[in-house]
Amino acid sequence: MDRCIVLVDAGYLLGAAASLLAGEPSRSRITVDHTALIQGLRERAESDTQQPLLRIYWFDGAPDRVPQPEHRRLRVMPRVTVRLGALTRSDGRWAQKGVDAAMHAELTELARNRACSDVVLVTGDGDLLPGMMAAKEHGVAVHLWAVQAADGDYNQSEDLVAEADERRVLDRTWITKAVRAKDHTGVCAPQPAPRPEIAAILSAPLPESALGTPTERPDPQPRHPAAGPGQNGTEERVPAAKGVPTPKDLAALRAPGTQPDRHPASATLRWSSDKGWVDRPTAEPPEAASMPTLAQLTTAEQRWADREEDITTVGGDPFEVGQVFARRWVERLGDQSHLQKLSGMYPRVPHRVDGELLRYAARFGLLAHKDDQIDERDRYAIRAGFWREISVRTGVEHPPLDD
Repeated sequence: MDRCIVLVDAGYLLGAAASLLAGEPSRSRITVDHTALIQGLRERAESDTQQPLLRIYWFDGAPDRVPQPEHRRLRVMPRVTVRLGALTRSDGRWAQKGVDAAMHAELTELARNRACSDVVLVTGDGDLLPGMMAAKEHGVAVHLWAVQAADGDYNQSEDLVAEADERRVLDRTWITKAVRAKDHTGVCAPQPAPRPEIAAILSAPLPESALGTPTERPDPQPRHPAAGPGQNGTEERVPAAKGVPTPKDLAALRAPGTQPDRHPASATLRWSSDKGWVDRPTAEPPEAASMPTLAQLTTAEQRWADREEDITTVGGDPFEVGQVFARRWVERLGDQSHLQKLSGMYPRVPHRVDGELLRYAARFGLLAHKDDQIDERDRYAIRAGFWREISVRTGVEHPPLDD
């Protein structure tokens, strides 16, 4: 078949681009316009091979092979197929598993079936050498593409370079058409807007009940190794003060009988989880227990449209995820009295709705890493986005937050 196929090792392509633009191979240091990147790969492949493109295969790793937001956007693009390997963590570092084997299998199968006349490989891993040799034996021309190395040297296996029929280097000019560095050392990407909601949450003071009475508070200069004598003559440590208030701590500041001027009420926690410090009540108020979930309000047609929007439009930012969830919930809510009840429960999200909100966020990879502790900052941002959208929809402004 007189057509070309592109096989992309995303870990190599984006890692090398990060090294070139940001000085280190961490993909978190760059932002990628995947639409522009795919279009650039297609145009360059058709120009180099003088053959029309059949397909671009995008090989990448993902935790538990669960597609991340970028993978969902990529796999609905024309002529793009996503193949995922596992992404595992060892000694504090992420490592791809199975990506090279999948590329090798795809390369040899395409060549054996004569699905194309030219294959473009965007990779640097020498493990693909046997697959490259097998493809050549089946009469396929192999084009090897490299990303310009930050130090001016090769960032590919020398055996791959020697075996390839054609070779091209994707230089900085080509890369920066679709990839931008996040810091000031490269081509700058705009920094995300500050989130005063999250800043206020993290800097909010604890009420007296959480810190204990003045006599129980820890010494600002605790003694080592202990803070006081125990019953058996040994020294006992004084527990350290908590650094972040829970929703119940902050709700207590505005409870009846409290003194509103003892602590500022402007630093308000916008989420409901109280894990670790205060026990969750065994039952919620009747109005919270009767609150409908988004799943109960969503038809099959709306569910399909939601998934389409999640894939093509929603970027996966935690704050944005909370807003999208709240928007759908409000728009499909028939009984608007529930909305007013919900607004009155601020800052606590009803347990049923809150659990569904976090499960929705898990689709975007925010909470799906089983090997890691859930990022509390993401939880703050998800619920902050949820409450912001509720405020907009109801026109009820909750206590302002400090900048």
